[in-house]
Amino acid sequence: MIPAGTETMQIYLATVASVEGEPEAKIMDLILQADVVVQFVLLVLVFMSLASWVIIFNKMMMLRRATRNSQSFLDLFWKSRRLDQVYERADRMGPSPVGAVFKAGYVELSKLTNKDKDDQVGEIAAVAGEENLTRSLRRAVTVERTNLERMTTFLATTGSTAPFIGLFGTVWGILRAFQKIGLTGQASLSVVGPDIAHALIATAIGLAAAIPAVMAYNYFNSRIRVLTDEMSNFSSDFLNIVKRHFGNR
Repeated sequence: MIPAGTETMQIYLATVASVEGEPEAKIMDLILQADVVVQFVLLVLVFMSLASWVIIFNKMMMLRRATRNSQSFLDLFWKSRRLDQVYERADRMGPSPVGAVFKAGYVELSKLTNKDKDDQVGEIAAVAGEENLTRSLRRAVTVERTNLERMTTFLATTGSTAPFIGLFGTVWGILRAFQKIGLTGQASLSVVGPDIAHALIATAIGLAAAIPAVMAYNYFNSRIRVLTDEMSNFSSDFLNIVKRHFGNR
């Protein structure tokens, strides 16, 4: 006859051996064993997370390139004395928000300089041309800002909705756990454990999708704000240069 203490020890050792022998990749097993609703919630969250990371990497490279090219264009603009040379060299430079604003203004300015040279007509044309130039620069700034902000709304949407989508999966998992308690009359871990695990996984994936998206959205907004301010400041400087030029004619 085996002593009670020895029997208890054997049971304990058998339990430990069974736990240690379990594979570590139990999370995937839990996900595969979840019901359709939880799996759909997890699929949506994984898609939002992957799409957010693709947008984050692409937007980061685009903003870095836009900042570098805009600084190079500003150096070129303030060192040059002829706008036509700046326009020709700007076409050979990389994509630059400030350079795009300059090119839009230069095209409108070239139309203004081709107006009739008669004094009265020229004065009227100069006033109308200045208004057209202002609108052209403002429109170019708006277009470039829109291009910079493209797809960032998806990051904001992910950051604001992913936790609630994960919360829906959490609530559904808990409801499933209570349903099993009502059917079996037992509240043991083996009965409710899988559904509680599904609920926690949904919460974790929802937070994992939302947190990077919110952080990236705020970071990109600050970078875009800086570039927008640079475009607005350049527009004002360009208008002042044109006004001084036509004022001295």
